[in-house]
Amino acid sequence: MVSKLEKIENNIATLEIEVSQEQFEQGIKKAYKKIAGRFNIPGFRKGKAPRSIIERHYGEGIFYEDAINEVCPDAYQAAVEEHDLKPVDRPEIDIVQIEKEKPLVFKAVVTVKPEVVLGEYKGIQVEKKEYPVTDEQVETELDNMRQSNARMIAAQERPTRKDDMLIIDYKGFVGDEQFEGGTAENQSLVLGSGRFIEGFEDQLIGVNAGDSVKVTVTFPEDYQAEKLAGKEAVFQVDVKEIKEKELPALDDEFAKDVSEFDTLGELKADIRSKLEERARLRVKNETENEVIKKVTELSSIDIPEVMVEKQIDAMVRDFEIQLMYQGLNMENYLEHFKQSRDDFRAGLKNDAQERVKTQLTLEKVSEIEGITETREELDKEIEDMAKQYKQEDMSKFKKSLGEDELNYIKESIIIRKTIDFLVESSIIK
Repeated sequence: MVSKLEKIENNIATLEIEVSQEQFEQGIKKAYKKIAGRFNIPGFRKGKAPRSIIERHYGEGIFYEDAINEVCPDAYQAAVEEHDLKPVDRPEIDIVQIEKEKPLVFKAVVTVKPEVVLGEYKGIQVEKKEYPVTDEQVETELDNMRQSNARMIAAQERPTRKDDMLIIDYKGFVGDEQFEGGTAENQSLVLGSGRFIEGFEDQLIGVNAGDSVKVTVTFPEDYQAEKLAGKEAVFQVDVKEIKEKELPALDDEFAKDVSEFDTLGELKADIRSKLEERARLRVKNETENEVIKKVTELSSIDIPEVMVEKQIDAMVRDFEIQLMYQGLNMENYLEHFKQSRDDFRAGLKNDAQERVKTQLTLEKVSEIEGITETREELDKEIEDMAKQYKQEDMSKFKKSLGEDELNYIKESIIIRKTIDFLVESSIIK
């Protein structure tokens, strides 16, 4: 195999690759063995006709297409490695020469990773961030714990107010007609929860148990039931019970009930410790993001459109998975927001460009600084993954990882170390 890099222009590389006559002949032989069974030649059992007879009957080029598929991928890959190219898309193949007893010559045109011109990436100045934990924050966490451990008890004789839980029966009407899905009995409703149509809950504040109330609302224009969208409805609501929260006392018994601690003081100390760790991580993440953003802004890259489109593809896949976990799908989401798939993708483009530029910038820094993964770091990462997936046999789990998965793990380690390097090299003040 002989290859020549003709040019790289606008991140497009053009290769001319020559596959020797002998190599191409081997490809034709493999193709013949694979597809000979397709041919019915008079005088021969199906699949048993010699290659020369098939070529005489159908033409000498009958096996060329399959032979090309046999030899071109390996030849192309060898040429890419020889010229140290980093393709980011599939190549376009154009056959230049294909004749009997001559080498196969083809051209491959492929988009490659762009050149990254870094600006200053050491000594980046960022503002020092601090998020001290206050007593008020600790008290807020404690109050949240009390709220989540509250019990609902019957309210003494009084009108309803926000945060009360009501037990109600209701019937909904549009005009004089009762509509489907607008009726329920013994329905629980927390006032202020926003579960019902806007305005419904507000009209139940200040009423008493045993009251029968008319509640008038207007359904939103984009309401999922098209027959009700934009229409005014009247609900006949019977208030059967009013319940209110009873918060537990804030004492040592409360600490024992909701945690592994014996005293309220120990619980408070633990809450403060967790809030401080959360604040530390916030400072770390925000500092990293600011450093990365500034380094990326100072770099210059002509990003190929295909890289942006692939990033958008990945972002759409991730979003679809999130929707699936919520019991939704992309079609319903787009219909609800009156968007086409193309509109949705267009809305992701700027973010996708920024992500690609950031990734390429970090890769360039790691390349210049010689940042790579160690064997110990790789083993530790794989061990953590095995624990995450509850795989006890570390050796078996490691063998199950494909080349792409291992490369992804290595790249993740390198990017993480590169970010650490940039932050350590920055000036925080």
